[in-house]
Amino acid sequence: MEQQIIEVIGGGLAGTEAAWQIAQAGIPVILHEMRPMRLSPAHHTGELAELVCSNSFGAQSSDRAAGLLHAELRRLGSIIISKADEHAVPAGGALAVDRAVFSQELTQTLASHPLIELRRGECAALPPEGVVVLTTGPLTSPALAEDLQRFTSMEYFSFFDAASPIVVGESINREIAFMASRYDKGEAAYLNCPMNREQYLHFWQELCAAEKTELKDFEQETAKFFEGCLPIEEMGRRGEDTMRYGPLKPVGLFDTRQGDYRAPENQSKRPYAVVQLRQEDKAGQLWNMVGFQTNLRWGEQKRVFRLIPGLEEAEFVRMGVMHCNTFLNAPQLLQATLQFNQRPSLLAAGQLVGTEGYTAAAAGGWLAGTNAARLVLGLEPVTLPTTTMMGALFEFISSASPKHFQPMPPNFGILPQLSVRIKNKRERYGAYRDRALTELDNWIKKRGQMAPSLTYF
Repeated sequence: MEQQIIEVIGGGLAGTEAAWQIAQAGIPVILHEMRPMRLSPAHHTGELAELVCSNSFGAQSSDRAAGLLHAELRRLGSIIISKADEHAVPAGGALAVDRAVFSQELTQTLASHPLIELRRGECAALPPEGVVVLTTGPLTSPALAEDLQRFTSMEYFSFFDAASPIVVGESINREIAFMASRYDKGEAAYLNCPMNREQYLHFWQELCAAEKTELKDFEQETAKFFEGCLPIEEMGRRGEDTMRYGPLKPVGLFDTRQGDYRAPENQSKRPYAVVQLRQEDKAGQLWNMVGFQTNLRWGEQKRVFRLIPGLEEAEFVRMGVMHCNTFLNAPQLLQATLQFNQRPSLLAAGQLVGTEGYTAAAAGGWLAGTNAARLVLGLEPVTLPTTTMMGALFEFISSASPKHFQPMPPNFGILPQLSVRIKNKRERYGAYRDRALTELDNWIKKRGQMAPSLTYF
């Protein structure tokens, strides 16, 4: 009987990795890529795995989040990381590549594989049947985007990514920040960083003067439609008190550690402004700065936002962004295996599912490609231990709050806490690394994978 063919739509980092893993399992795959027949606003070539922004895959050291993901993918036989290592260029502590050679080499390698058919041209709709891996990225073509919307029967895309910074809970000063909900209604669900008038005015002045990132031409038109989701710096520029009547509104918030908020003697203790943080994950290790979507440069975000009382030592796992970006509301639609709930034979990976960064895209491609192959082979799809960076990342995007879901890069804040608290950050990250790689090695051995170059099916 003729073996089933798997289709992969999108030849970016995730699609390239997925197609390779499928072919390595001995299953024929068609890799669809619309470039160069049709270029996106961000791409310039027809090569597979084109790096459209930086040429860096992030920190190389395995006690950094990106570096740990590199190490995990090396153990799992990732072609993306293998070629990145092969074509690395000096970049201090980062894994950076000669981007042209890197993409050309991957294109040639996949195009010459006997089980991979590289098919050029746009896919305007999902294949109606069979096992399919969707890896079209943040600039999915309009026709396919419309078909996806019909498939999910919901407004599931964010066409302009206006996301607030996310902070590691352990880095927030709890002697200053207090838990409360407005007017004490319901469970105290927000961390609140109070400001007096002097602190607020200093923050406001620095925010208005901070340097921002300019939007690209195709993003500027999209941004005009988001009056209801203004950058925090734009609110600041509209007036001294605009933020105090918006996301920094102090009304109904009081630190009960200072006594009864209703007592007359405590009226003067009410904060002049309050920055609220909302819990981002089930474990309460990550906190989102409510209303702080921003277009400031990342260095400026760290400088200005650390002026907020309680966030002086804030450790950011993702910075605020505002840019054109299409992504799925993954917690509503996907399982941790990267299968769609309503059609398990359809999988997705890459930035489309709400992960950020080159290495995260490769990781998603590895998992989606591996599970697509397992489906054809009649095997159960797999997930990785949540103590690994890969396992934690895909568990997060499948289980976060759908209402507040934002794309997430690899970071140590999404990993389960260590059994023993380690205060020193470098040592803590090293412990996360050691636990992750040990458990990944055990996971590999249990499934019969005895060599890092082989993918177990």
